[in-house]
Amino acid sequence: MFDRPSGGERALLVRIGLGGPVEQEDLDEFSQLAESAGALPVRTLTGRRERPEPKFFVGSGKADEIRAAVEECDAEVVLVDHALSPSQERNLEKLVCRRVLDRNALILDIFAQRARSHEGKLQVELAQLKHLATRLVRGWTHLERQKGGIGLRGPGETQLETDRRLLGERVKVLSRRLEKLQQQRETGRQRRVEIPIPSVALVGYTNAGKSTLFRSLTGADAYVADQLFATLDPLVRRVLLPGGSPIVVADTVGFIRELPHELVAAFQSTLTEAREATLLLHVIDASDPRRDERIDQVDAVLREVGAGDIPQIRVFNKIDRLELSPRIERDADGMARSAWVSAAHKLGLDALMQAVAERLSVFARRVRVRVDPRRAGALRARLFAAGAVREETVGADGTLELIAEIPEAQQAELARMAGVEVIELQAAAQTCVSADGYLQSPDDPRAP
Repeated sequence: MFDRPSGGERALLVRIGLGGPVEQEDLDEFSQLAESAGALPVRTLTGRRERPEPKFFVGSGKADEIRAAVEECDAEVVLVDHALSPSQERNLEKLVCRRVLDRNALILDIFAQRARSHEGKLQVELAQLKHLATRLVRGWTHLERQKGGIGLRGPGETQLETDRRLLGERVKVLSRRLEKLQQQRETGRQRRVEIPIPSVALVGYTNAGKSTLFRSLTGADAYVADQLFATLDPLVRRVLLPGGSPIVVADTVGFIRELPHELVAAFQSTLTEAREATLLLHVIDASDPRRDERIDQVDAVLREVGAGDIPQIRVFNKIDRLELSPRIERDADGMARSAWVSAAHKLGLDALMQAVAERLSVFARRVRVRVDPRRAGALRARLFAAGAVREETVGADGTLELIAEIPEAQQAELARMAGVEVIELQAAAQTCVSADGYLQSPDDPRAP
């Protein structure tokens, strides 16, 4: 009979190089993950194998070494920087008599600690339950069979079966709640689709400085810390481009190598902020020696969530660590492709916003909008709230005529509205977006 041991803070870290040596940068990142979860790393064990071993993932000799190290340094939990199968996790726990968590469980634990919004908490819980569902068989071995004998015969359902049923019911409840929240979020997004709302989403590898850049651009009280996954819940704020036109800026969750698929699936609605953005600011830690690899990993996740084709500007952040000057790099056509900035010291941000204005300007068109008097009130209010109106006249019959700058993608939406006629005049110099009433994230408890 074997109960899963309880966890603790003193952690033994295990990283195996598969087909090659262990990279120091991977070890440093895993140590940061452990510290972000509240663990105290007391020792690190590394090794090398060509392929995982079915029983322990590591070889039997390395497993014995883990057991000896646990006893020697009095570790309370073993953290493995790989995705373990349920049987591998259980076998290691039986051997070392300590709680064993793989990389996926560790990231899920961090997310559970950091989620603040109602939707974020539901998403994390759902991901944790799906992860736990694969481990129930191994996690409750002492309850797998009904006990026989007088007084020990049960009602016909083992504790394991009861847990499976309760877990399945909870998953259904969470899925229904998240579906309802997603519908509410989509309703709000559809309202913004009815008026011009080009948006900019900050994406990038975790701890690249997205929240620092978000705070510097918007003045919002975003949580900033030198730790992985400091931001989970998306924040949406309004800023002004050079010239006075407002835009929407959204801060999103950071990506990481080998991001658990449970989290990618659970955070689909949250990642919609990136998927539905007009432009992406791909924030990169310029001082990271593996920044090119990080760029590829982020682009891979963007493709996975359906945001791979959205135009982006690469923002190389933390140039103060390299003692570089801020600059904008352009392609052969003169279009801004990357910006070198320091968000913490607010270097190069004006040039970055000018580059954003240039990139977004191609989405705006100046149009004449004629609106039937019976439908003029609501549409007029929305367009003025969006900052889209440049001129306004009223005909003798009460027909409202507006000269407005509207993103090209939204012209068709307006034209399909009853009693509305849209006539394109010329390309606009800058974009315009919704005002505050349309910009606050429904999940942001700090929204005014």
